[in-house]
This record gives sequence, C-alpha cells and structure tokens, in this order.
Amino acid sequence: MPDESWQPQIVAFVCQWCTYAGADLAGTSRMKYAPNVRIVKLPCSGRIDPLFLVKAFEQGADGVLVSGCHPGNCHYVSGNLLARRRFTVFRELLSFLGLERERLQFSWVSAAEAVKWTEVVDAVTEEIRRLGPRKLGWGETLPSRGSRFQVASSKVEPETRNPKPKTLQAAEESIRRIARQLLEANAVDVVVGYGNGTLSGVTTPVFVTQPDGVEQLVWNERCLNNLSVYLTRDLVKRMGRVGIVAKGCDAKALVALLQETQINRDQLTIIGVPCEGMMQNGRLAVKCVTCDVHTPPIYDHLVKVGVGIEILEIGESGEADPRDAEIAALEALTHQERWAYWQEQFSRCIRCYACRAVCPLCYCDTCIVEQTQPQWIPPAFDAKGNLSWNIVRALHLAGRCIGCDECTRACPANIRLDLINRKLALLISDEYGYRSGYDAGVAPPLTTFRPEDRAEFIR
Repeated sequence: MPDESWQPQIVAFVCQWCTYAGADLAGTSRMKYAPNVRIVKLPCSGRIDPLFLVKAFEQGADGVLVSGCHPGNCHYVSGNLLARRRFTVFRELLSFLGLERERLQFSWVSAAEAVKWTEVVDAVTEEIRRLGPRKLGWGETLPSRGSRFQVASSKVEPETRNPKPKTLQAAEESIRRIARQLLEANAVDVVVGYGNGTLSGVTTPVFVTQPDGVEQLVWNERCLNNLSVYLTRDLVKRMGRVGIVAKGCDAKALVALLQETQINRDQLTIIGVPCEGMMQNGRLAVKCVTCDVHTPPIYDHLVKVGVGIEILEIGESGEADPRDAEIAALEALTHQERWAYWQEQFSRCIRCYACRAVCPLCYCDTCIVEQTQPQWIPPAFDAKGNLSWNIVRALHLAGRCIGCDECTRACPANIRLDLINRKLALLISDEYGYRSGYDAGVAPPLTTFRPEDRAEFIR
C-alpha cells in the first residue's frame, strides 16, 4: 500500500476554450477539488502533441490528464476528433511499454461543466494515489541492469521459401536489361539498385548513371536493403529522374512516400522485382515469413523471373507472424515486468540513429532530436532521453511504418524495435482497418477520423 502521506503530482493539458474555462469557473466559484493538478492550457486538444505528455512523465509526473471540448463543439471543428485517434495509439503504446493505463487519462469537459471538472480531477487523483509512486521511474532499470524477463527471438527455418538460384539469375539479367534500356533511352538519369559489397556475401546500394554500369547490378537472397530510403535524400534528388529496383516491401514504402507527397511519381520509374524472401543471418528474414506482397503493389517494369516461383496475390499470406507470439508473451507480463523489460532494451541504445538513417519514412530535414529551441529530447544517450526518443520515433511511425524491419536490422544494440512497430501496426489495423503501403489513394489513419471512433477510455 502506498504511503498515505504521499501526494501524486499530476499534469493536466487542457483546451483553453472549454476545459480551462470550466476549471476557471470552478475556481472562481470556490468549488473545491484536489490541488494536485498543474494545468497547462493550449488552444485546442488537437494541439496537444503526445511529446508534451512524454515530457511530463520524463520530468517526474505521476499521472497525466488530457482534456478538451466535447465532439461537435470544437472551436477548430475537428481538432479533438483527430486528437482522439492520436491518443488512442499513444495510450496503447505506453501500456505496451508497461505504464499503467490509469496514469494517462482523458476527458471531455466543456466551459459550462465546472462541476464535472472537479469530479474528474478528484477521481484521477484518487486513482493515481491508489497506484502509488512508479516503482521504476522514467528510464530506470532494475539494480542488476537487467529486466529478468526474456522474450524468445522469432525463429524461422532457413529452408522456408528459400530462393532458387536459377530464378535469381533470371531476375538479375532482367534487372540489368531494363536498367540499360532506361539509361540508353534517357528515360532516367540514375538507377538505384543492389551491387556486391566489399565484404563477401554482402550487397550494398549502387547508383548507376551510365549504360555500361548496369553490370554492377546484382540480385540475390541478400538484397535486404530498402532502397526507397534514398529517394528523399538530397544526393538522389539532385540526380533528376530516378529508376529504382524495388521488392514488394520496398514498393510499400514508395506508396507511403507518395501519400505524403515526398516523391514525384512522374520523375520515378519503378523496376519491380517479384521476391520469394531474403536471407538474414543464415535464415529467412522474419518479415519475409508472412510477406503478402511478393509482387510489388506498384511498378512501371516488372522483372520476369521465369517459372518455378510461387507468387502470392497482394494481401495473401499463408503463415502467422512469429512476432505475434512474442507480443502476446509481453502483454501477459505485469505492467512492472513489461516496463522493466523495455527499460533494459532502451538502456542499450547508444543514440547512433541508425534506425532513423535506414527508415524510408524518416525524412525530416531537422529531426526532433536535433531541435534545440526548445530541446525536446536530450542529445546524450542517457536513460531518460533514450526512452523518450524511442517512444517519439514509434509514434511518428504509427500508421506509416510499412514493416520493412530495416530499423531492427541496423540497430547495433539489437533493440527489438520490430516488436513495437508490429504492435502499433496490429493496433492500427484492428482499430481503423488500415495497413500502410497498400493504397496511395487512402488517407493515413492519424490524419483523419470517423465520428464513431473508439472513445470509451475518455471520461
């Protein structure tokens, strides 16, 4: 039981037009409510960035309350309805990481509901008082610097859907032929593809600008890189018209970039390559086990690979994702156990930003971690900053991540970023029926709303 003398510290982010007006009315009317709440007012609940909530917890808040006007009464028409979706995802993410749901609460309070405001504040304060102080703070690990809770890695037999050498050779010849034709016809200025790296058995991205250079292009079971990441980089932008070799998962990233108007379709020629799966560390990559886009969803030229390859239709997958069992195992832990597990994972982060560098959807000119006025995320790789960085990055990819797993593959600390991305992808699919990278004509889920969106967690 928590110490009865302990008083929780709560930060409330509120809409200045409605909730704050109701709170002000309660104060001027001398209505009594728990004094534990520090109010931060903003123009609209739609302006309450989840990063604000992260900072509140990072700086020691025991609980956070978010409140805005009722649906249909927003001064900015739909700001609160857009916020509802963001907070649905944010709430589930923090719960998955191990923060008790009661520590993050939401309410609709109008300017005329001073009585409701006092009731909400008293109820939230009492619930958090019952929880007591957090056993592990923001970024804290157990004394042994270990979580004591291990989740088995996903295991995939290397024989599963192993690419056939003849098929690979035929694809490679076809890629070179198409690339040569494009360069000779002056249809593109550069072809981005795969080439042999300096290390044996490793492929690397190559940029071919002359027809004779197409002999550098290769295609094998080690072409893991998602080449679409280069399309938003200045180096490739300056080259002009681009041809790109794209697997199914790479093409999904192209769809997402088109949705966000980051690439010009008229300046892009896609060389689609049917893919049976890529090998990683001697076995089939986890993302390839359940791949349902063996044929890219968009392309201008489709590589012919001959006979002997099983190509599933888009949306079809015959196997369960092994990571789903890992996610279920984590969710079966207590909140404290789950929190300890993820704190140990994030404590290994060295803030090299390899995850950001390889992600095709991380294209901001100035990343939030490099913003210094104000400095939202500490630049040093300390425990608090590591946790905040990984939460913010996961949120920025929610509803956008196409599941290429490049971030996990590139992470030198082997942090299970794929489990977080997969968890949010499942949530987005269940809640809003959306999967990123399949249809450029559909709005990403966190940029829109439906009046009937789930709201049972809002008081």
